[in-house]
Amino acid sequence: MNEEQRSLLLKSASLFPPSPGVKLSYGTAGFRADASILQSTVHRVGILAALRSLKTQSVIGLMVTASHNKVTDNGVKIADPSGGMLSQDWEPFADHIANARDPETLVSLIEEFVKKENIPFDGTHSAEILLGRDTRPSGESLLEVAKQGINSVSGAVAHDMGILTTPQLHWMVRARNKGLKATESDYFDQLLSSFSCLMDLIPDGSKINESEDKLMVDGANGVGGEKLEIIKTKLNGLVIEVYNDGKGGGVLNEGVGADFVQKDRVAPHGFSSIHAGIRCASLDGDADRLVYFIVPSNSSSKIDLVDGDKILSLFAVFIKDQLSILDEGDMKGKDNYKARLGVVQTAYANGAATDYLKQLGLEVVFTPTGVKYLHEQAAQYDIGIYFEANGHGTILFSDQFLCWLEARNNELSSISKGSEAQKAALRLLAVSKLINQAVGDALSGLLLVEAILRHMGWSIHKWNALYQDLPSKQLKVKVVDRTACVTANAETVVVSPPGVQEAINAEIAKYHQGRSFIRPSGTEDVIRVYAEASTQEAADSLANSVAAIVDRFLGFSSSQ
Repeated sequence: MNEEQRSLLLKSASLFPPSPGVKLSYGTAGFRADASILQSTVHRVGILAALRSLKTQSVIGLMVTASHNKVTDNGVKIADPSGGMLSQDWEPFADHIANARDPETLVSLIEEFVKKENIPFDGTHSAEILLGRDTRPSGESLLEVAKQGINSVSGAVAHDMGILTTPQLHWMVRARNKGLKATESDYFDQLLSSFSCLMDLIPDGSKINESEDKLMVDGANGVGGEKLEIIKTKLNGLVIEVYNDGKGGGVLNEGVGADFVQKDRVAPHGFSSIHAGIRCASLDGDADRLVYFIVPSNSSSKIDLVDGDKILSLFAVFIKDQLSILDEGDMKGKDNYKARLGVVQTAYANGAATDYLKQLGLEVVFTPTGVKYLHEQAAQYDIGIYFEANGHGTILFSDQFLCWLEARNNELSSISKGSEAQKAALRLLAVSKLINQAVGDALSGLLLVEAILRHMGWSIHKWNALYQDLPSKQLKVKVVDRTACVTANAETVVVSPPGVQEAINAEIAKYHQGRSFIRPSGTEDVIRVYAEASTQEAADSLANSVAAIVDRFLGFSSSQ
C-alpha cells in the first residue's frame, strides 16, 4: 500500500469512528444493529467490498438492509461474485475491521490482510460494487457512508442501483458476472417471461377454479410490496392484491411480514375473517422470505401456515414429475441423462416434511443451520432444492445439466415438437430462469408457486394437505458459555459435554414420534432447544425436559 492510499484510508476512516463499547460480528445476514451505531461498520464494509472485488476481479454487491428486523435497525451485507453470500473465509476479516478501535489499527489490519491474500492493491486495478438498500429511513444516509468507504480505495467504483429487494441485488451481481444484462428492468423481464412460459405450458384441464385465481399478499410494509405492485400490473392469469405495501402508514415488519406470520401463527395486519379460505402469502421486510397461509373463519383461531417446508415439497413434487416425463421421453431415444435431484434441509425442518420427501423417493440431506450451508450443499446436485421453514430458500441448477437440457430441448423440438418430453424440458428451463439461483427470493418464489399450483390444479387446501406437520416447540436456555456445547451430524447430536446426548435420547424415547436436538446460538450465550412429538402437549413436555438437561449440564446452576 502506497502512502497516498494509506492517507486516503486514514482520512476517510477518521470521519466515522466506531461507537464506544459496541462489538459486532458478521453472520449469515452480515452486520445488523440499531441504525444509529452503524456508520463506522457500513463504511468499513464498503472498504471490504472494494477489496473483495479487487481480489476476485469481479463485480461485488453491497446491500444495506436488516431484513425482518424492526424499522429502527439496519444492517449491511456483501454479495459475492456468484450472487451468493460473502465467502466464509472472509468473515473473520470482516469482524476484525468492523471492530478496529481506531483508523491506524484499521489500516494495519487491511495492510496485513492484503499481503496475506495477495490482493492487487496498488491503484492499477479496478473494483466495481453494486449498491442497494431497502425502504428503511436510515438506508439512504448509510448508503452514502458505504460509498465513502468504497471511494477510499483507489480504483474502486460504486454504482447505486437504488431501492431494491435484497434478492434483486444478489441477482444483479450474479448476472453481471455472467456477462448478462443486470438492471431492475432485466430482472422483471426475466421473471415475467419465465412465468408466462410456465403458464402457457399448463396442461389442459389443470387450471384452478376462477374463484381461487386471486392471491392476497402481505408486503410487510417493505420494499417487496412496492416491487410486487409493479409486477402485478404486467401479469396475465394471476390477480394479486397487495396489503401492507408501505403506503398506508403501516410500520415495516410491525405486526406484518413472513417472520411474524411464521413465528406467531397469526394473520398479519389487514387480514381478517373476510379472507377466510382465500390463498394468502406474506413476504418479509426485504423480500427474501416467503410463506403462505390460510386465514381461519374464526378470528380467535391460529392460521394454517404453509411454510418453507411445504414450498420445498411443492417444488420437489413438480420437478420430480418433469424429470420423470423427460426420462420417459429419453428412454425412447438415445440420450438418457440421469439428473441427480437432491433436497437439503436443516434439523429444524418438520419431521413430517422430511418423511414425506423420503416417501417420494427423493434424496434428502441435512446441513447445519444457516443459508450458506444449505446453498453450498444444494450446489452439489444437478438440481438442488433447499428451504428453511422460515420461507428462505431456492433451487439451484448445475451448468452441466442446463447445457444438456438446452441441447435436449433443441433436439426434441426438431424431432417431436410439442411432445410431453419437450414440454417438460421447456418447463425445467423456465423454472431455472424464474427462480433466483443466487439467493432466496420471495418474488420469484411466489410466481413459481403460483405457476405450479395452476399446473397441478391444486388449491392451497390441497397443497397444505400434502402432510400434517408434527407439533413442535422451541425454547432457549441461558448458559455460562455456549461454546461448551459442541454438536455434530448437522447439529443433531451433542458430542460435548459428555452425557448430554444420552440424557436427551432417554427423554425422546418417552414420546411417540419424539425428536429433539439442541444447538448453541451463534450470537448469544444461549442454547436453543427444538422438540417435536405427536401432540402439542407432548412436544411442549419434551422441550421442557430437554431444556432442563441443558440447564443441568451447561446452565448457571451447573457452574456453581
